[in-house]
Amino acid sequence: MKYQQLSASFYQGARERVSAQLPEGGVAVFFSNDIYPTSADGTLPFKQASDIFYLSGVDQEETILVLFPSSKQKALREILFVRETNDHIAVWEGAKLNKQQANEQTGIANIQWVSEFEKVMRVIMNEAQILCLNDNAHTRATIEVETREMRWNEKLRRDFPNHSVFRVAPILHHVRAVKTQEEIDQLQRAINITRQGFERVMKMMKPGLMEYEIEAEYAHEFLRNGSRGFAYTPIIASGGSACVLHYIANDLPCKDGDLILMDVGAEYGNYNADMTRCIPVNGKFTPRQKEVYNAVLRVMEGAKKLLRPGVMMSDYHTQVGELMQPELVALGLLTSEEAKNPLAYKKYFMHGTSHFLGLDVHDVGDWNIPIEAGNVFTVEPGIYIPEENIGIRIENNVVVTEGEVLDMFADFPTTVEEIEAMMAH
Repeated sequence: MKYQQLSASFYQGARERVSAQLPEGGVAVFFSNDIYPTSADGTLPFKQASDIFYLSGVDQEETILVLFPSSKQKALREILFVRETNDHIAVWEGAKLNKQQANEQTGIANIQWVSEFEKVMRVIMNEAQILCLNDNAHTRATIEVETREMRWNEKLRRDFPNHSVFRVAPILHHVRAVKTQEEIDQLQRAINITRQGFERVMKMMKPGLMEYEIEAEYAHEFLRNGSRGFAYTPIIASGGSACVLHYIANDLPCKDGDLILMDVGAEYGNYNADMTRCIPVNGKFTPRQKEVYNAVLRVMEGAKKLLRPGVMMSDYHTQVGELMQPELVALGLLTSEEAKNPLAYKKYFMHGTSHFLGLDVHDVGDWNIPIEAGNVFTVEPGIYIPEENIGIRIENNVVVTEGEVLDMFADFPTTVEEIEAMMAH
């Protein structure tokens, strides 16, 4: 395993937090992701489903987790099903977890082979009253491919038609959104690797480099430090491309006098960093670039102060817009008359400021309840001026506490002066 794993006690705690909210007589079932084919005999790299990883730490295909906390039989309250390993698999793919290893990693006593799943489920469902099924309920999800979870959920409904069905996703969304210290430490490792990539790029940046060369430098630094790579498709956008919010072509030259926007993050142990930084290609901001950059930075620092327990995210985003509006007026982008419209800022700052962060880059969480201590958010205001070839976004990741937020990027080069000083070396 490339990464430092979390403790078995963490996964035990995660299961306890979810189990405590399951209905009496309810049995919850969680499935791994598929290994997705490409063409011929090709496949995409395996990426574990975040919910089963959160509850077990098992980063292996075909895994199934069953939670039945109200069972009268202790052995049936937690069961992990893993793919049976053998000598052939060990030679061709590498050995899979054996039962002892699965027990040590997860803290689950009852480990079974996946081939036993249907037989064991028939025993469980004789006692259970409610089938608790998971689904990808993220509001931004677009699901065009049938997943392993979807196939098995449908089969379980067919096999046990007289059991009522309960949605477990809302429980996961709330529980996963409140991070423990172990999770925060793992996120910090991903962020620290991201910093190493950023500093590498700042020191080698010069006019004439291609955007994809910069992407390659990040990839090199991420991989050599134990990351499996980018947490998401990187945005390396120079000049006017920075005004395209999800620019991923990364195929243009970086020109003297331009800024380059880099929205990148390293993944570590399935946890994801999410950083955006803008730096001058030649190492020096122009007066106008500096002016816009500092406006974005002030909004980001102000936004961080608004993230407190008890605040609704909808109110928070409204308040960030109120911070941005006078900055745009000062930059000459809005008139005082235009600024009377509370949404006028969206012409130059058209996206949201924050999203949950964790095992998914756009992590699960309930947007309809107040912010809680332990929530982890991005803070990423931006100003985009296509007519000036300027697009600036600054993004840090923060942990909400009972006091001031913990900025996990606190020691990153962020100010104009810090960036110029590092690029001069």
